[in-house]
Amino acid sequence: MELAAAKMIGAGIATLALAGIGIGLGNIFGSFLGGALRNPSAAKGQFTNLLIGFALTEATGLFALVIAFLILFT
Repeated sequence: MELAAAKMIGAGIATLALAGIGIGLGNIFGSFLGGALRNPSAAKGQFTNLLIGFALTEATGLFALVIAFLILFT
């Protein structure tokens, strides 16, 4: 197997985490929206937790993308 082909395969595998990130973000915002619609008065108290969950999930996606770029271009 050539090195370029191995890099492409490795980068593709590294980006599989992005599918999980999309599912995770959908779960986070869907759960928040469901909870906020059931109890609107508690929604403001949970908004900080929503943002923290969003930021951690999105950071994981960015790390996966950086790893894919490192595999491709080094």
